[in-house]
Amino acid sequence: MRVVSLVEQLFFLIEKHKQPMHVGGLFLFDIPTSAKPDFVTDLVRQIRNGETPPTFPFNQVLHNLTFWKTTEHFDLHYHFHHTVLSKPHSFQALLSYVSDVHANMLDKNYPLWECHIIEGIDNVPTISETEPKRFALYFKIHHSLVDGVAAMRIVEKSLSNSSTEVMTLPPWALLSRDEKNLKNIAPSKRTFSGIVKEQIGTIKPVFGELKNELKERKEPGFVSTIQAPTSPLNQRISNSRAFFATTYALSRFQKIAEVLQVSLNDVALAICSGALRSYLLQLEQLPEEPLIAFVPVSLRKDDSASGNQASLVLCNLATNVDDPIERIKAIHASMTMGKDKFGRMEQAQVINYSAISYAWEGVNLLTNAYPKKQAFNILISNVPGPKEPLYWNGATLSALYPASVVFNGQALNITFSSYLDKLHFGIVGCDKTLPNLEYLTEALDTELLKLEMICNLA
Repeated sequence: MRVVSLVEQLFFLIEKHKQPMHVGGLFLFDIPTSAKPDFVTDLVRQIRNGETPPTFPFNQVLHNLTFWKTTEHFDLHYHFHHTVLSKPHSFQALLSYVSDVHANMLDKNYPLWECHIIEGIDNVPTISETEPKRFALYFKIHHSLVDGVAAMRIVEKSLSNSSTEVMTLPPWALLSRDEKNLKNIAPSKRTFSGIVKEQIGTIKPVFGELKNELKERKEPGFVSTIQAPTSPLNQRISNSRAFFATTYALSRFQKIAEVLQVSLNDVALAICSGALRSYLLQLEQLPEEPLIAFVPVSLRKDDSASGNQASLVLCNLATNVDDPIERIKAIHASMTMGKDKFGRMEQAQVINYSAISYAWEGVNLLTNAYPKKQAFNILISNVPGPKEPLYWNGATLSALYPASVVFNGQALNITFSSYLDKLHFGIVGCDKTLPNLEYLTEALDTELLKLEMICNLA
């Protein structure tokens, strides 16, 4: 058994029917031109006939909100689904399917994940130079079991780097084909006395950073936990979800970052900021103060791929500024200050610092005591993906779109992930709270072109 950490417990404490706490990914695969017409059917038949039990972390069941227990029971019919989209076969039909499935809460009586293979996909926006036949895999898993980095490592370890490798195991057991994968995937075990000693050691540096924060308040990049304005993004949500996805060449962001001397992440955040500004202007509800984003930062120091080991940096999105260059300068300043702060601390220190700094927001999430006030307006995540091509029985992984969480007070989430030479954006929102969310993908296009023109790259 493994103890459920405080961070992991928080996801269960705030989880409700209308705000499930799982993350997901939509993966598009190009079927080999040499494959048989029933390639996907054979793949599904192979999975169903095998009924292969899952490996770690897909065999973990929550016990009394305290421990993760390994289960021998596996219900294939609960975890695995095969869907053929009805006509018209379109990318929008695929996104609608994922929207519906992503809205459904996982049953805690089972290991907390689901796998969906989806056929009948046509008219997918161009990702590769050719237009091969495709199928999709949508996989969701509880956020307590993985953070973004852990999820991406599982993807990378589960698929193959070889286009000729034949894998007879399903996605939830592919790790077992390589014994080294299973050893690296699990978190290291720590003794109780070691944990206590580590926590005591955090007291001095954490309070030192809290004291230092008083001096930093006058610096341009400083962001307070009480400065996020009221906005349409911060309303109560329903259990309805809308999922949208779009892809860009990674080089477009890299060129802008080079010209402006900022990070690629800063550029992506600036694109999101401009899109949000445009969206709220369209609604005639843009706040006078800048929106504040909560940007996850990985604290993972080992090769493990389970558990949630992340904290968050507050980022000033400068949505109240019309000039894109001034916006990206503000974003760069606040992200640099946040990352420098965390860089001075060990993992346990960062977690405890965050627990103190964001304590009132945690209480607010649990109690909804201040429904009209949040420490941030939106979660925007960057999850670095594989740099080498991945395959499933010869089918090439061509795109991966992350799908994350929304909850009361946070009706919109934007997550982007790199893979090879592309950057894939996944947008999840409550479409009953926020109208016309599909406009955001168009606004992202516009903002990217705007920065390219300013940098003389268009």
